[in-house]
Amino acid sequence: MKVLGKKRVIDFIAQHADCKKAVEALILEIESATWKTPHDIKARYPKASIIDKSNVVFNICGNKYRIWLQITYQNGIAIIIKIGTHRDYDKWEIK
Repeated sequence: MKVLGKKRVIDFIAQHADCKKAVEALILEIESATWKTPHDIKARYPKASIIDKSNVVFNICGNKYRIWLQITYQNGIAIIIKIGTHRDYDKWEIK
């Protein structure tokens, strides 16, 4: 998949260096993924939250951080909408 919005990740890692390895590993895995449906994500990441057919939230660093992706499966594009702490996530309005 092509990942868009990586600047959000770079900015977040600058403030939360402890998640650097985990976030970078997730991004690399997403880039090599060929997900066709949300079920493909759940098969690999059972704790991922599938919000609807195009939005998914991943837990990072033991649920300390979250990353929200909007995925267009047919085009192979994953857009990083937000990345934040668990507290930040509680304020997100995911639609």
